[in-house]
Amino acid sequence: MLGSPIRHSLSPTLHRAAYAALGLSGWRYDAVDCDEAALATFVEQRGPEWAGLSLTMPLKRVALTVADEISPLARAVGAANTLVLGPGAHRRAENTDVAGILAALREAGLERVGAAVILGAGGTAQAALAALSELGERAPTVLVRNPAATADLRAAADRLGVQPVISGGLPAVGLPEADVVVSTLPPGAADALSPQQWATRPVVLDVVYTPWPTALAVSAIGAGCRTVSGLAVLVHQAVAQVELMTGRRAPIAPMRAALDAAVRSRSTPG
Repeated sequence: MLGSPIRHSLSPTLHRAAYAALGLSGWRYDAVDCDEAALATFVEQRGPEWAGLSLTMPLKRVALTVADEISPLARAVGAANTLVLGPGAHRRAENTDVAGILAALREAGLERVGAAVILGAGGTAQAALAALSELGERAPTVLVRNPAATADLRAAADRLGVQPVISGGLPAVGLPEADVVVSTLPPGAADALSPQQWATRPVVLDVVYTPWPTALAVSAIGAGCRTVSGLAVLVHQAVAQVELMTGRRAPIAPMRAALDAAVRSRSTPG
């Protein structure tokens, strides 16, 4: 797992549990602090024993520049969270964030979306555009802090064939009525929205999973909204990564159990 900062990541817990359940005793998965400037060198230095790399912020867009092959979905989204390393140092960029968001929303009971709101404009917001499109929402409202910094999001929307309505003013603006709200903002960035008056009770997915619950999630739970943490997205995107890297079906039950244990351990004082 590469990113910066990276110490908070629970991805090693998920992947290690998967390898143990699959009997892959020689496999390792570690978290390594790596920024955008260091990514190309790090990837070049990987030997043939490496099966793949997971990528988090701020590497999801720059990952495309170090790949030999880019999956159609990753190319359309304009971001990748996975590099599958193959024979001859071949590097294939994949995006499993879309699968993670989609599965998390479906677990919350969503099969079709008529109106959606996305908070943020980064690589995860681009994945959210693709996931919501699969659920029928092709014109979500996207609330951002700076509309002038949305070129990558707009380009991804064009490639995906969706027409988001992008508005600035976040976090001062209120949330419009929707079936689902997906916050892709970093920890703390959505806290100012917590006094939100929930006119309806949408499904609220906050991709942040630590600390949990976020202020936005507390507000949504208090209003009776079905609320989904980033842990659900984390599990499902990791399931897809494990399958890409090992070529085997991911053991989701032991992965969930290991994640639950890790979360409980983090929340226990002492």
